[in-house]
Amino acid sequence: MAPWRLGRMENGAIKDQRVRVNDQIRISPIRLIDADGEQLGVVALEEAKERAAEAGLDLVEVAPGARPPVCRLMDYGKYKYEEARKAREAKKKQHTVQVKEVKYRPGIEDHDYEFKTRHVRRFLEDGDKVKVTMMFRGRQLSHPELGLEVLERVVEDVADLGKVESQPTREGRSMIMMLSPLKGR
Repeated sequence: MAPWRLGRMENGAIKDQRVRVNDQIRISPIRLIDADGEQLGVVALEEAKERAAEAGLDLVEVAPGARPPVCRLMDYGKYKYEEARKAREAKKKQHTVQVKEVKYRPGIEDHDYEFKTRHVRRFLEDGDKVKVTMMFRGRQLSHPELGLEVLERVVEDVADLGKVESQPTREGRSMIMMLSPLKGR
């Protein structure tokens, strides 16, 4: 089975790259680097394999595009483990932005309004985007300005945490507005 190394593409996605190890390396001569990071110079492939065997290490091609290719003496299993551990740690620290939704109605009572607005504030504090939906029923559709007033009130109440990403737009029986957290948070 061929060994793999995770590499990064320009857009940040992870791709697989082949890494040649020991007998998979075919090009001779190669530039050799020992386990301590010191350059040993350009040597024949067979000599490099012999040095790796003497040291009990693997010969790993680290820069296949260079001429001559650059190879390093290292414990490949340990190297793969360390790379996987670094990738896991980086993934843990990564925060993905989610879109949370909070629904209001035009004739919302004060307590309900405050309760839902607290949720909007908490979502913005956590760094998530918030989709604020104003839902209309029956005759409420003929008075969209009432829903717009509630949405404007929400924007005023969370102005210290977020800003309007997209203005309120009507879609059927609802009015939708997107809020995003401020960058400094």
